[in-house]
Amino acid sequence: MTGSATLPAHRAVALVARREFRVQVHKRSFWISNAIMVLVIVGGMVAYAVFGSGGDDRPTVGVAGDASLAAAVTTAGERLGLPVEVREVPSAAAGRDAVAAGDLDVALTADGPAGAVAVVDSDVPSATRAVLDAALADRATAAALGTVGLTPAELAAATPPAGLTVDALDPADPEAGQRTALSFAVLIVMFMQIVGFGLTVAMGVVEEKSSRVVELLLSTIRPLHLLWGKVLGIGAVGLVQLLLYGVVGIGAGIATGLLTITGTALGVFGAALGWFVLGYAFFAVLYAAAGSLVSRQEDVNTTTGPLMMLLFAMYGVSFWFLGSPDSAVLGVLSWIPPFPAMLMPLMIADGSATAWHVAGSALVMLVALVLLAKAGARVYERSVLRIGATVPWREALRSR
Repeated sequence: MTGSATLPAHRAVALVARREFRVQVHKRSFWISNAIMVLVIVGGMVAYAVFGSGGDDRPTVGVAGDASLAAAVTTAGERLGLPVEVREVPSAAAGRDAVAAGDLDVALTADGPAGAVAVVDSDVPSATRAVLDAALADRATAAALGTVGLTPAELAAATPPAGLTVDALDPADPEAGQRTALSFAVLIVMFMQIVGFGLTVAMGVVEEKSSRVVELLLSTIRPLHLLWGKVLGIGAVGLVQLLLYGVVGIGAGIATGLLTITGTALGVFGAALGWFVLGYAFFAVLYAAAGSLVSRQEDVNTTTGPLMMLLFAMYGVSFWFLGSPDSAVLGVLSWIPPFPAMLMPLMIADGSATAWHVAGSALVMLVALVLLAKAGARVYERSVLRIGATVPWREALRSR
């Protein structure tokens, strides 16, 4: 039925893969969709940097008639790590009017050498209050030192340096924000890529089967080689596309200040590429087998429905991880194929995946892929030349 195979395995797979790659990249829709996606990535990064990051949210403090008080507020804010924007106002009345108009958060007027009056709309935020209290304390200390003939600089020189060393049991992750953002982006892109290119494999199989092109191909190429050539060729397109999205996304993130060039960004990017290969290969074999069961493209959904359900289950489990990364159930699922394909990049981004966990999960995924590839190839070989009614999965697996 399959004709005489005249091409060596490696050459047959390479020829089919090259053909599939060229067919995909020569489509106008491929270039248009990628251009749109790149614009969406860059536009989204820029929009978030401009509108979503809060911008300059420093409180504005207007100081009336006392340059030393203005300098004390600025110095105190920098020392506490709570910078404020200090403006000079011509008078206390002008400061009050500016607060009422919303141009100032606080209008400050000196009240003697150690005090001040703060005019606010309703209340002084705690961070701003801490800065103002520190500034007034510094100002009062300077006044007291002046009465005994000392300056703040002389006092600082005579005072031994003091510092607090923090020994945190669970230190804060300075890249936590980047990890969260990258995890979410990886989840969305991985899901879209696996679904999109898996369906591309299935549709390509059906198209060749319905047009009888597959009969010509199988006169010189074994079905298994045709299957793997198609999977590898289309997968290469998906990998290049994912690489493009990652480079553009990281580049735009660095340019807008949302990301920094650290091991986090590069590690997550590399993990996404590697696990996409495993996840795509796992599902592409199944999608190719599912496509071989039908003779019309409109019937593809009937055989790929279970695969979509499994993919959505992976998607839901991955969102579960974003909300509950310490769940024991998720730790178990990270060892059960195909869930590691989406869970492991998130765990790597989260920093919770050890090296042995990543390597062990990848090995389990590879073993499952080999076993699945044999079953998928059996279905493909026994169904791709059968024209007419849809071939049931059970029949394709057990027929001879």
